[in-house]
Amino acid sequence: MIEHNFETKIYYKDVDLMGITYYSRYLEFFEQARTELLNSLSLNVSDIENLGFYLPVITAHCEYKISTKFEDKIIVKSQISENPKLKLKIDYKITKNKSNQIVVSGYTHHVFMNKDSKVIRVPDFIKNILKKRLIP
Repeated sequence: MIEHNFETKIYYKDVDLMGITYYSRYLEFFEQARTELLNSLSLNVSDIENLGFYLPVITAHCEYKISTKFEDKIIVKSQISENPKLKLKIDYKITKNKSNQIVVSGYTHHVFMNKDSKVIRVPDFIKNILKKRLIP
């Protein structure tokens, strides 16, 4: 299992008129955490794209448990649990203030595409990096 924790806080731009974090922001937190997870594996998104590969989101799922408010600190745990075949699944769990209080949980599915926008198998260099870190 590959895990990474990304810490951030809720800024004024993240909240609605009631002072509660706007629901769509959690998908943006997922994206930030995903980028940092990949970076922790030496898979910089820009480098992947410069090699002609892309990882578009094809499914995004989010379950809201409790709300967060302006200046709350959150931790976004992102996790890859299995070697991808055609799709890469990344799970997320957002907790509040370093507690075990789950704010949001969810996942994203990604496919691998080439520069011609054709779905392809996992590029070997990515497969090899993931394989080294995952239990088969």
